[in-house]
Amino acid sequence: MRMRILAAAATLALGAAAAGTWLESAAAQPAPAAPQAMAAPADAPPPPPPHGPQGGPPGGPPWMRMMAHMPWAHGPGPHGPGRDMRDLALIYTPADRQLTTQDVQKIAEGFLLWHGNHSWKVTEVTQNSDGKIGFALATSDGGVIARFTMDSHTGQVERTG
Repeated sequence: MRMRILAAAATLALGAAAAGTWLESAAAQPAPAAPQAMAAPADAPPPPPPHGPQGGPPGGPPWMRMMAHMPWAHGPGPHGPGRDMRDLALIYTPADRQLTTQDVQKIAEGFLLWHGNHSWKVTEVTQNSDGKIGFALATSDGGVIARFTMDSHTGQVERTG
């Protein structure tokens, strides 16, 4: 037991010494001069963050520099986490989904099953005049728990009661 404690203390001491030299070398480097930028138009998107020599953040932690070559680690954009996940789908999602009342009922039932709920039911599925389809979630004895509408064009769900 005593040897494990001594080994842990030695490891901590070596780690602290390595971190101290790393911090000293990082502090000793001068900051790069900021480039002169022209005024951007008011509606222009913000510029991307600067990148270090390996493509990651300059002077960032080692794990971030190591992951800089991985496309999903680059932040928002065509290859980053801000990407629309439908890009990875095998099925094309049209702009107008043209959902029917039967489609909405199946989607709501699938949602309940996906979350492991086998006792609730989808009831009162009706087409509204504003292009939305209303439905209710009810218990097995028919008591309504909540009401929703789903846009038949976009699939957007909104709770109404």
